[in-house]
This record gives sequence, structure tokens and C-alpha cells, in this order.
Amino acid sequence: MPPPIANDPWLAGRHFGIVIDAGSSGSRLQIYSWKDPALVSSQSSLHSLPKVEKGTKDGKDWSTKVEPGISTFANNPEDIGAYLRPLLGHARDKIPPSLHKDTPLFLLATAGMRLLTPDKQAEILKETCSFLVRHSYFKIDEPSESGPCGSSVLIITGEEEGLFGWIAVNYLMDGFANQQGHTTYGFLDMGGASTQIAFEPGKDHELDSNRMIDVRLRLLDGEEIHHKVFVTTWLGYGTNQARERYVGMTIEAFENTRTGEADVVPDPCLPKNLELTETPAFVGYASDHVQETHHMKGTGSFEQCMKQTSTLLNKNAPCPDVPCLMDGVHVPPIDFSVSHFIGVSEYWFSSEHVFGLGGPYNFVQYERAASNFCSREWSDIVREHEESVRHRPLDGDGEVEGENGEVVAVGKWGPQVEIPRLQMQCFKAAWIANVLHEGIGLPRIVDPDGNSTSEADPVAAKAAQKGLGRPTFQSMDSVGDIAISWTLGKMVLEASKEVPPLHGTGPPISDPQIPEDFPVKPIRPWTSLDGLEDRLTPHLPPSLHRNSLGFSPILLIFSTMLLFVAVLFACPLRRQSRSFCLRTLRKVAKHDSNAFALEEGKFLDGNGSISRPPSPTSGPTRWLRPLRRLLVSKPKRTRTRPLVLTGLNSNIRDGPLTPTRGSPIRPYTFPAGMILANSGGSNSTSPLPPSPNNAIFDDANGGSSSFSPSRNASQMNLSSMVPRSVTRVNSGYQISDGYLHD
Repeated sequence: MPPPIANDPWLAGRHFGIVIDAGSSGSRLQIYSWKDPALVSSQSSLHSLPKVEKGTKDGKDWSTKVEPGISTFANNPEDIGAYLRPLLGHARDKIPPSLHKDTPLFLLATAGMRLLTPDKQAEILKETCSFLVRHSYFKIDEPSESGPCGSSVLIITGEEEGLFGWIAVNYLMDGFANQQGHTTYGFLDMGGASTQIAFEPGKDHELDSNRMIDVRLRLLDGEEIHHKVFVTTWLGYGTNQARERYVGMTIEAFENTRTGEADVVPDPCLPKNLELTETPAFVGYASDHVQETHHMKGTGSFEQCMKQTSTLLNKNAPCPDVPCLMDGVHVPPIDFSVSHFIGVSEYWFSSEHVFGLGGPYNFVQYERAASNFCSREWSDIVREHEESVRHRPLDGDGEVEGENGEVVAVGKWGPQVEIPRLQMQCFKAAWIANVLHEGIGLPRIVDPDGNSTSEADPVAAKAAQKGLGRPTFQSMDSVGDIAISWTLGKMVLEASKEVPPLHGTGPPISDPQIPEDFPVKPIRPWTSLDGLEDRLTPHLPPSLHRNSLGFSPILLIFSTMLLFVAVLFACPLRRQSRSFCLRTLRKVAKHDSNAFALEEGKFLDGNGSISRPPSPTSGPTRWLRPLRRLLVSKPKRTRTRPLVLTGLNSNIRDGPLTPTRGSPIRPYTFPAGMILANSGGSNSTSPLPPSPNNAIFDDANGGSSSFSPSRNASQMNLSSMVPRSVTRVNSGYQISDGYLHD
């Protein structure tokens, strides 16, 4: 259905709000609407909160859901856009485009996201925020320390979830009207992993707990109301987590007392003769055998199930701040003659869907229905379920309609009741009863005459007779056609923010502040530059914000600091950097040491052909010479080059001469076997026969001397024999005074 047209009377002065409940199994988008508080208050002075309704004119298609939960994108956050696109498209289709910029959009994640690591949470929040900002014109908060989209995209705590639920319950039940001197309603919520309680203690106990939260709301006439609300969460006390703890406890008790070989564990919390295969989810048991898979067989005893599950409440835990309820958690005293509670979620499902006892609660009636169900044969329960599936339920109230439209059975189950629900119904019924009575302390209202009632209405009458005025506890799913949901409480708070103050000077209405000792909401890590900007921007004047300057001064300063730090670290490393550059240049300029040979003043290339010697001012290594002069600080290793020398009176045979290239005087180191002739006669230290490898030098007197040169200075000092220059004379070389001359 398209959005209403601009001249539609229903649309006149109407505001919209969107909440996406990002749970563990899926994300549900809900659209709410309300009249402009300024227009309503001008027509009549109403001492009530703004009326929040479904966000579509006909009350249909105001909600849609996608699966699975958003937390499943922990390893591929880039796919979140495709996941959220159907939800965002639904909101765009139902809300007139002209109102998009004034419609707040919230994506608030719950239990599934709380289980992820902070880094994974940050990545998902950032991708979610980016997609919503780029693909819609809805009203989304600027970045802040709460997250990349401020308070518009968050992971809320269990306490916040319970607090919004408390607002929703009291809004729907007129709990804020304070009629007949009664306080507001208390709120109970139980899911699969946790359970929450939120209520307003008596005036004598408002200051007894550091978990009190100040809730401020503004009525349509501008008056503010304040409530001090206590809220807390018990993690692991939801039905699924409690069942896992129960399985481990029951198997451990069985192993400690077993006498035979049978591995079948009797379970009073399963219908009679129902067999399930269970493996404890927790480790650390005394026996390793406890952690193995066991077969559990139902014995169908509700009373025994109540007794065994009561130990899971951990009532004996240390209580540092009395009084305490379950697991040593401090809770202010609850006066049930004044405080009346409404339970949602599992409180409703376990009472209504199977037993048909949703509404005002009576323990005797509830216990009777649970005992009858648990003691039934599992095969009979399955057969009844199959019969229920073959018939169409009437509005999900448990009545089954026959072929001619008549009601043929009462107490049958609707399509929302599946086999897994029936398998766990006995355990969940016992767990809920224990939480209510042994955990929270709800009194058992029992008719002294035996109370054989089986209807819900007489329970309310009994409560009134006992001075309670209204049922102490009742399970509910909706009021009228509005479902009880924490998302409704969030929208009531947003609508209340739009009401102008009575005197025009009051502080704006804000979300309740959760104390610091509550679980911290995850925020983006400091490694994110955007996260750094979000944290510093609130401490700067508005003139230095991104919106005012057109760029981010935080990121500019941070980038400059990074550059400065990089230079600061690079300066002490310049010598290492120079060595690294030199090695790189040497690889570029490196050539084969045998690439050329000196043959009568000419060079040989790698193929043995004659080439001209390279010019010191030309060639591919010319540009490397300045760098090499700067970087070279020690003599290079010597390189051997073949040299042919010929004297005036005798042939100089080939002998390798090794010049030392780093010295301005280029001495030659004579190889072993070279024979020198001098005028002083013959002095041979190691005579060698003439060979092509021996060189003979004749002096002017024709004397000769042969020797085997050694690097040991004590045998011979060759410094006087090292030639300073080598020149050509008729294709030969002349040595005089220990040097070579033309």
C-alpha cells in the first residue's frame, strides 16, 4: 500500500518514528506515528502522554522482518547493506517522502550483538550506519562517543531493554495516570538467554540501590513526570540457558549415584516416556564422563521438576548488598500489595500457547494445568498436535473450528505451537513458576475454599477481594491491537521529547542515563580515525566542527602528527637507510668481474671481443659515481685482472696482477711463482722452474733473482717494487727503479 497523499486528513500534523529491533534471530522494523504534540495541546489540555499508534493508516503492514540476526554478519560486515535493504525500502514506501528528513530512525541491537567481540561489534555498527546514511534521508544522529551514528545505531544493554519495556507497559496500562494511589506497573521479561525486571520501588527504598534510573517524561500539557525505576538483568536465567544448566546438573547427579551400566537419565521435566539425546553445554564437571552425550527419558513429574529446577536459582549465593533475590543480585524490597507486575515474552508464551492461561495469573490453576501436561504420555501429546495441525485455529486462542464453522474442541494448539515447544513445555512451566515465586517472591494467591476455578476472570475478582485491586501478576502480549514491546517504549520516549516545556525554559527530555556500573555499551575502537573524531568533536566549539569548516580538523591534525612522528623516527635510521639504498644501487650497477680483460691496454667484453675502455665520464654507471664516493668508506676487495708485461731484454709472460682499487697509487700484488732479477746476484727463496706462469725481470746489470713472494713482511718488503704507473712501449712495458715506464 502506498503512503497517504498530502491532503489526507489522517496525515495532517502526523509525525513518524522507525525502530529496527536487531535481535539474535532476526531484525524487525516497526513504524510508529503520533500527532504533533503542539497541535494536540492547542486543541485541548490533556494530562497524558502523546498517543503513539501504528505507523500506517489502516494498521496493516506497519512491521516487517528479515532473518537471520544481524550478528551473523560478524565475518562479512560488507553484506549488511543487502540485508537491510528490504527493511529500509519498506519504511520508504510507507512514509511520505516529504517527511523522511523529520522521521527519526533507530537500529537498536540486543542479545545477539552483545555476544560478539568489541571489534566485531564496531565493524557491524559502522557498516550499518554507513548504509543507512547513504541510502535514506531519515533523521539519523551525528557521530558521537556512543557510536558512528550517535544514539541512532546502538547495542543496548539488557537494562535498557527492560527500561523501555517498563515504559511501554505503563503507557498501555495507564500506569502513569497514578489512579487510586497505586504506583506504576512492574515489568518482567524472559527470553532464551536472560530475564529482566524493572519496577518502581516504594518511596522508602528509592535511595537504597545504585541501580536506580531517573525516567523523565513530558505530558501533552507540558508537565514533567519523574520516576525512580530499578532495573536489572540475570544473564543465563532465560529458558534456554536455564535448560542447558539443568541438563548438566542432572547428568552430573546421575553419574555420581549410578550403580549399573545404563546411560538413560530419568528426567522429571520431560513428558512421560519422551526420550532426548542431550550433551552438557558447560565444561568443568568433576567427571569427564558427565560431558559425554546421554539419553534422557521423561518421567513426567511437575512437582519433582519444580524441586530440581529451584536449585538453579542460586539463592545461596553471597549477597554483598542485602536484600538479594537470585544469584546474589541486590533488589529493593517489593511490596506486592502496591506493585503489580506484567510479564511478557516467555511468561506469555508458556502460559497461553499451550495451557490457554494467559492473563491474570493463579498459581493453583497454573500448577494443575502443568501437572496434567507433564504426566501425559508423549505419544498422546504428539497425536493431539497432529490433530491440531489439521484444523484451523480461531484467532490463535486455542479454539479449533470444524468443517461447518462450529467449535469442535477447546484447549487445542494453534500453529505457533510446534513439537520443540511441546518437548520443553514442562521444563519452561516449572522454571517460570520458580522464578516468579522462589526467585522474585511473588505470593501464591490461593483460594481458602480450594479454588477450583479454571477461568482467568475470577482471578482478578479474587485479587480485588484480597485488597490488591488488580492482579498481582498477569502475562500479556498486547493491549488492544498494540503489542507490548520495548520498541514501543522507545517511541513513547521520542514522542515525549517533542512536547514543549510548560514554562519554555525546562531542560530537554533525554534518554535515561544508565549508571556506569552497568555493562558498557560497545563503541568504536580508537584505531578508527572516525572513532577518534567522534570522541573529540563534542569537546570542540561548534565553529571547529566538520559541518562548519567543510573538513575534519581532527583528522587533519592527526594526519600531521603522524607525518611528524614518521620523520622523527626516520632521522635516527638514516644511516641504515643509506646502507639499504647503497646495496640497492650496487645491485643495479653490478657487473661481472670477468666482463673485461686488459690486453695491451684494451678491454675484452664477455664474448672475448675487444672493446674500448669505459670512459669515467660516460656509461651507465656515471650517475652512480657521486653516490658511491659519498657512501664508500673503506677499501674494496681486490680484483684480479690478467696483465701481460714485456721487458726491454726479455719477455714478460702473462701473470695476474691484482690492483688495489681504492688507493690513489695502484700497487700490484705479485702472485706466487713470479721471479724477479736484480743486480745483487741471485737470491731465491723458493726457486721455480721457468714456466708461462713465471715472470722474469731483468735490471740494467743483467742480474737475476727468482723468489716466491709472500705476504709476510719479514720475508720481503715489496713496497719498493710496486709500480706507480704502467705505460706502453712498443706493445710492451718497461720497469725501472721498481716501476713500470714507457
